[in-house]
Amino acid sequence: MAEPSSVQAGFALLRKRLRANRYAMRKLIIWSSLEAAPPLVSGLLVAAAIDRGFLAGRPDLGLVWLSVLAAVHCLAAVATRRVYPWLAEIVEPLRDYLVTALVTATVRRAVAQLAPLDGASVAQSTDQVDSVRNLAASVLRNARQFLTALVAVAGLALLSPLIAVVVAPMVALAVFGFLRVLRTLVARQREVVLTGELVTREAEPVIDAIRDVVACGAQGRAATAVAAAVHQNARAARAYALTRVARVLVLAVGVHLPLLALLLLSPWLVAHGAATAGVVGGAVVYLAHQLDPAMRFLVNAGSTWLVALGVVLGRLAEVTRRDPVPPETGGALPVMARDIRAEGLRFAYSPHAAPVVDGLDFAIADGTHLAVVGPSGVGKSTLADLITGIARPQGGRVLLGGVDIAEVADVVLRREIALIPQEAYVFAGTVRDNLTVLNPDATREEMEHAAHEVGATALIDRLGGWDAEIRAGADTLSAGERQLIALTRVWLSPARVVVLDEATCHLDPEAEARAEAAFQRRGGTLIVLAHRISSAMRAQRVMVMDGETAVIGTHEELLTSSTLYADLVGYWRGATVPAPRGESSTPDGTAAGAVRP
Repeated sequence: MAEPSSVQAGFALLRKRLRANRYAMRKLIIWSSLEAAPPLVSGLLVAAAIDRGFLAGRPDLGLVWLSVLAAVHCLAAVATRRVYPWLAEIVEPLRDYLVTALVTATVRRAVAQLAPLDGASVAQSTDQVDSVRNLAASVLRNARQFLTALVAVAGLALLSPLIAVVVAPMVALAVFGFLRVLRTLVARQREVVLTGELVTREAEPVIDAIRDVVACGAQGRAATAVAAAVHQNARAARAYALTRVARVLVLAVGVHLPLLALLLLSPWLVAHGAATAGVVGGAVVYLAHQLDPAMRFLVNAGSTWLVALGVVLGRLAEVTRRDPVPPETGGALPVMARDIRAEGLRFAYSPHAAPVVDGLDFAIADGTHLAVVGPSGVGKSTLADLITGIARPQGGRVLLGGVDIAEVADVVLRREIALIPQEAYVFAGTVRDNLTVLNPDATREEMEHAAHEVGATALIDRLGGWDAEIRAGADTLSAGERQLIALTRVWLSPARVVVLDEATCHLDPEAEARAEAAFQRRGGTLIVLAHRISSAMRAQRVMVMDGETAVIGTHEELLTSSTLYADLVGYWRGATVPAPRGESSTPDGTAAGAVRP
């Protein structure tokens, strides 16, 4: 069964957002009220046209009454035209709010390692948010229909209290019966939503790794996992569809039965003077042209739009609920010391996998420029994740300034340590927006200085200056240019520890050397995961990793004390890459701009 609290939380979220846009809501209510005028007066005007006009031998007066009805419909048409702009003023900010809240919650959970990023997050921020947008627009646009049934009964009561007394109990019984099945509809619709997320969660990794799945001959196993989720979703959809069959009975009691009763009673009513022909005609207008579509909308929309809106909003309210986080002052660091120390560090990517890092101990003094080297797959990038707190060790701990980083508030940790990965991310927005993400208060002079230091001035000039727009995906930038943007961004940040995880691999050696030198002059600790011998030779200290131990020393010391380091240096110096035409080879044997595999 659905959790009523989640649905209630969803509608509470909707009410909160509607209250935040009161002006647009007032305008929408005013124009929707005018739009709903015909259901109230149509029966009365038709009855007057028949009794006082056509049956009284005054066809001109009958036409006048019908003209008044036409004028009311014209007024409603004008109101309809004015409804849509105000509707957009409500639903579009709602969509923007939900997308922002979902992305924020997803990133917070991923950073805090409360939940992994998966396809369900994508489904929530795309399909479900769009569903809320469309459903909210439909419900608000047609909300007057929920009142039309009451308005039709009210108009009928003004026209003929006797007929209203006969009809009202049937309408009330139909509404009561519909409310009885509404809870089951909510439960089954929620199951459809949750199993839909499950399908996305199961299918997304299979699609992403389809080549590996085929190469390993695991098509059957992958298909079985995805098919199980699809079958669950199909069962939930069938159960929901079967529950909706109850709406046929509701329509029969609330729409067909009242009209049938009126037709059966009308001869008796007219014969005994309880109603005129015009009154009967007006009652038919109320029942057939107002109550009928209103009840159909109530049942159809209530069993689809309203239920779906409540369930999806409830789900999004659950996802966007803020989890408790430690206060910013928790785990405060000493003012000066930013030394890094690892004690018995152990990390594996799954409980059954061999550790990537096992029992690792090392110490990095504050202000050190350290290069980390080792064979491919030895755990260098994993070490970077552990040092920055992105990954949590299964054993041991990492201390920053003598404080276990697991005890440091995330907002403090992100301010103190910055990581630039190999694939640098560039945001959609201006150049200024991209450079000041980590330091919103940076001045123009500070940005110019950072760009000059890192070597990004020419790139910023090419883009068109600080206010130049960068499109989503940054497809106009090369991989190296993206790295320059990221390097400048971090240079501007307050981080005292900077980790470059092959963050300069798409730059030529000269640009790489300039960037590393800029971070050395900047101060603080610089850790470079080296992919060229030149990076190791520029560093004050070098850490050699073999998966079990870490040896730290100078370049010259390690050449004599570490066989592994000597072998790596020999490989780097011996593995030459022919320079393309027009390019020169670098001192370490790589072509300018080449990226070593």
